[in-house]
Amino acid sequence: MKKIFILCVGAAVTLSFLTIQGAEKDKKPAVDISKLPAPSDKQGVTYAKDIKPIFEKSCIKCHGPEKQKGKLRLDTLEATLKGGEDGKVIEAGKSAESMLVHNVAHIGDEDMFMPPPDNKDKIPPLNKEQIGLIRAWIDQGAK
Repeated sequence: MKKIFILCVGAAVTLSFLTIQGAEKDKKPAVDISKLPAPSDKQGVTYAKDIKPIFEKSCIKCHGPEKQKGKLRLDTLEATLKGGEDGKVIEAGKSAESMLVHNVAHIGDEDMFMPPPDNKDKIPPLNKEQIGLIRAWIDQGAK
């Protein structure tokens, strides 16, 4: 009986250790949202009118109908809201929590910065006004 008890305790400790290690591995890098540009004050921001032109200029070459890096398309509202292989990139109503905002603002995981700093097409990073407009759009419900 004592041996069974010791085996059970050992198994429980091992399982706890493995669970903690798995949880640590799945953690995303911390994102300092204090570095985000403020959302725009503009009201009634829509994908079609305000956001799609930004995406067409800076994102569609790699996230459009011809190419979908990370299985992410940004050429339609529906595709943008769907997300890509890493899941949803937009948290409607929560721009500061949205992966898309982190990536275009170049905060968090450097491997996820969009457009990438060293992209072959020399597409410049989005400016504070563009990021602020994307934030306002998401905060207003991403419509």
